[in-house]
Amino acid sequence: MELTLVGLRVLREVAERGSFTTAAAVLGYTQSAVSRQIATLEQAVGVRLFDRHPGGVRLTSAGHTLLRHALTALDALDAADRELRGTVDDAGHVRLGFFPAAGAVIVAHALATLHQQHPRVQVTTREATTPSLVRALRTGALDLALLSSRPPHRSPDTDDPPLHVEPLLEDRLVLAVPAGSRLANRPNVTTEHLADETWVASPASIDEPLLGIWPGLPGRPEVRHTTRDWLTKLGLVASAAGITTVPSMLRSAIPSGVRLVTIDDAPEERRRVSLARLPGPTTAATDTLVHALRQQAADLAE
Repeated sequence: MELTLVGLRVLREVAERGSFTTAAAVLGYTQSAVSRQIATLEQAVGVRLFDRHPGGVRLTSAGHTLLRHALTALDALDAADRELRGTVDDAGHVRLGFFPAAGAVIVAHALATLHQQHPRVQVTTREATTPSLVRALRTGALDLALLSSRPPHRSPDTDDPPLHVEPLLEDRLVLAVPAGSRLANRPNVTTEHLADETWVASPASIDEPLLGIWPGLPGRPEVRHTTRDWLTKLGLVASAAGITTVPSMLRSAIPSGVRLVTIDDAPEERRRVSLARLPGPTTAATDTLVHALRQQAADLAE
């Protein structure tokens, strides 16, 4: 069985991105080149490595096995390269991923604390959907990830070994409405009051459903604006272009033209923020970042 380094790196990228197209864009290859690399790997090992589905690809059992050994080999080669070049050990570097709503409050404030108290710890961050973050943890592209889940809070994936998942914060959804709207000035808001409202939402994808509309509303809510960026969402709400849902932990980041309201006649929508990593020992730098994230989550829960 002959495997190339290029092939193993392509395997790692496709496994992390869940898509040949996205992996090709990240690597600077064409999609056909990525497909050829995976086909060559599958021919070399004699088994299928990915299952194809409409939204992308998923590793097969054999693919997980090969990826596990590929990561060991690629990490060893990266370590050898750093040693040969005399690069300083990067044990003080932590790679953190987070879902979009966590960036403005939990991550930003935790990194500010870290910069003041532990300036030698270097953190790089990546924003992505929770499924993408889980894949990045599995492929070794991230050391830690802040994930979002809704009840009943199942495990973020079914792979082995199970991820180490630590709940940090229980949050709830609220409505963001224009400050001058009829909803902002009502003492009570019910689902009936939302019937004629227009909504600002995130575009739906395979990884992530349409976010921004209150779950369970009857009928088909009218979505006029779609964006993943929270600043844009809240700016559109402030301009009276529509309403959207937000986690209540974003309260401190809400602009002046927006008010947060709750719905009185609908079940409370809970969301959990959890910190996930691969099982096993952690570095001192990782532990320091974990402490800062725990503290910020505790502050938000008060």
